[in-house]
Parts: sequence; structure tokens; C-alpha cells
Amino acid sequence: MKYYWIETYGCQMNSAESNAIISDLKSRGWEEAESEESASFVLLNTCSVRQTAENRIWGRIGYYKHLKESRDFTLAVTGCMAERLKGDLSKKGSPVDMVIGNFEKERLADYLDSNLFWNDNLVNSGDYTFRELHLSENAFKAMVPIMHGCNNFCTYCIVPYVRGREISRSPASIVAELKILESKGVKEVTLLGQNVNSYSYMDRGIMIDFTALLEIILKETELIGWIRFMSSHPKDISKDLINLIAENERICSHIHLAVQHGSDKILEKMNRKYTHSQFLSLVNSIKSAIPDVSITTDLLIGFPGETLKDLEITKVLMKEIEFNDAFTYYYNPREGTKAFDFADNIEEKEKLRRLDEVIGIQRSISGKLKRGRVGARVLVLVESVSRKNKNELLARTAKNEMVVFGGSSELIGTFKEIQLESLNGNTFKGKLV
Repeated sequence: MKYYWIETYGCQMNSAESNAIISDLKSRGWEEAESEESASFVLLNTCSVRQTAENRIWGRIGYYKHLKESRDFTLAVTGCMAERLKGDLSKKGSPVDMVIGNFEKERLADYLDSNLFWNDNLVNSGDYTFRELHLSENAFKAMVPIMHGCNNFCTYCIVPYVRGREISRSPASIVAELKILESKGVKEVTLLGQNVNSYSYMDRGIMIDFTALLEIILKETELIGWIRFMSSHPKDISKDLINLIAENERICSHIHLAVQHGSDKILEKMNRKYTHSQFLSLVNSIKSAIPDVSITTDLLIGFPGETLKDLEITKVLMKEIEFNDAFTYYYNPREGTKAFDFADNIEEKEKLRRLDEVIGIQRSISGKLKRGRVGARVLVLVESVSRKNKNELLARTAKNEMVVFGGSSELIGTFKEIQLESLNGNTFKGKLV
């Protein structure tokens, strides 16, 4: 028997692609190993968005190099790190046997069957191929890629260089996958792309944008209860999309809208293509149309040239908008991006101090908004048994809030109405209604 072990790092797109690879391997007789120590094939599906992600993967490669001293197995690296650092990964003495780029993942099983290692074609920039299915086994939630790549070239971001230019998947292919997911009992799907709002597909002379795609999905599917999407670029959110979300309960009222910064000077230097006031106006439009919406964001602190005044402007934006939550991080240079050549004039200690201020503000805002939700009745999708208490279940609301409540594991994968009774940290405690 052939046993595989896959470790997936980074974005949801990587997770979806790993699911497709697993399906390929299982169709060829492979089974998942109990641990990495019993696998004959190990795959690291990697991320390059931040240096910390790459550092972690280099640590895992070191671990597998040590493991190879005691037994023989094939070690492969795929994903964005494979695109960016194929030379380093495949140099003499490396424990890595296969380096597979983002545009070659669908051929991985073929390479394994043919024992074709160290081929220059394993990393190339050809056309990206969407897979037919990205569902993990027995799952009731699924991630469905609808587009790939990015044309925005934010100056700090490596994604356009490792994922390539934008390409959109055909509506027919997307709907076909969703039909399969419905037949397998999937209750929630997340439509994926580096920038889903720039989805654009010419179908028989008609240009289908993201809003039109959502309308097709709503018409062609019935059994999938919730539809989510990510990621979104603020410059591409349309009024039609906002109105469609407002009018359809099946589209979850949670929008992740990465602002990155509040200063116009820094936003321009980042090449974000909107201003503080434009972003604020967009959010106000969303909140006006969807009063119960949850808006989360990304905030990048300590970008080259950021002054204390720029930081204060960002804090003002946070307080003006009151994001439900934010993923906050400080800038570290990524070789190959335009910002890599900018003078990084802020010491790491100062970046961390500024980041800590921003985190404190967001925690205060998030806590206030969550406390205001206590007492509400909400619909949740039950996801799992709580790791902290086997007699409790963990669930998620349409607004992407986490809830625990007492109940039987038979409820996992079903929608239930819950009364929110209290708040413990970032998680609500509730009861079945």
C-alpha cells in the first residue's frame, strides 16, 4: 500500500488545491498515512505571503531532512514557495525530491506514477487549470475556486508573481462542481479567488461578472444553504453586488474587505487604488444596504515611510468604521516585490509597538460589537464537537461568529437556531431555541 502525508500552509486556495490532490492520489490507490513518519510520499503545499510562513516551512524541510537519515521516502514541495524559490529548494544536497509549481499541481500524481523528478517543467508559468472537485472527504463545507491570480500588483505583495495573472473559471464548470457538492450533502460553500470581485468570463458573447455569477449560482442551486466568498478588493465591490447580498439570505452577511491602511499617502505607495474617504464611503454604502453586515479587514502596519501621523489616521479609520474583526500584521520585505526596494526605515521594535496599539484598538471594538449581540437569536451551521468540552458543539453564524452550545454530535452539519447568552473571549455561549 502507498501512503501519503500532506501539510498545507497559507490561504484557502491552497487548502482547496490540496483537497483536489488528495482526491487524485486516492483514485490511484494511495491512502493517508497515520503520521508523516509512516508516509512514503510527503507533500508540503506552501505559502510565501510573509517571511514567517517561509521560515516555518524551511523548519519542516529541516525536520524531513533529519527523518530521511533513518528511512526512505519522497519529499515534494509545491505552492507559492516552490514558484518563488525553486532554485534554493532543488539545489544540491537538498532533501526535496520534487518541486512543483502552482500551475503543475494537477499533474503531481502523474509525476509520482512516472517517477519523473527534477524536471524543469515542474515549475512553469503556463495556464492554470481548475480542477473539477475540491471537496475533502465527508465534508459538509466546501471551498470552490472561481478565479486564480491577481492583476493588482500591490507593492508589498508577492501573489501576482507566484500565482500569475487573473484567469476566471467558466460558470458551467463552477455550477457543475456545485451540483456535485449538493449531491454529497454540502451545506456551505466558499467561492475562492485572490480577488473574486474581479471575476470576468465571456460566455457566448455575454460578459459574466461576479454579481452575475452569484445570480447564476442562486438560480442553479437550492440545497446549499450558505454561500460565502473571499477575498475581495475594495476597488471592485459594485453596487449591484451589495444589493444582491442584501436581497439574498443564502449569501452570508460577512464581507472580508482588506483596507490595509488608513493613510492616503501609504495607500498610494502600496498601489491600493482607493483613498481613505473612498473606502469609508464604500463601507457606509454596504452598511446602509445590509444593516446586519459583518465587515472584517486586514491591516498592514509599519510600511516603509509610515509616520506616526499615518498611524493615527489608520486608527481614526478603525474607529470610524468599527470593523467586526481585523487580521493585523507588520510589514516585512518580500524579495521580488516593488516595495522590497523601498527604504525600510522603521525598526522592528517600533513596528511591533505600533502593531500592538492597533491590536488593542481592534480588540476593544470587536469586544463592544460582540457584547451588543448577546441576547440575539441567530442561525448557525454546526461544525464540530468543542475541543474544550466534549458535551458542547462549535458552530458558526452567517456573520462568521463562533458559538458553543450544548448538544449531540448528531447535529454536526445541520443548521440550528441559537440564543446567544454570553460571551467568553471571542466565542459566544448559546443554547438551542
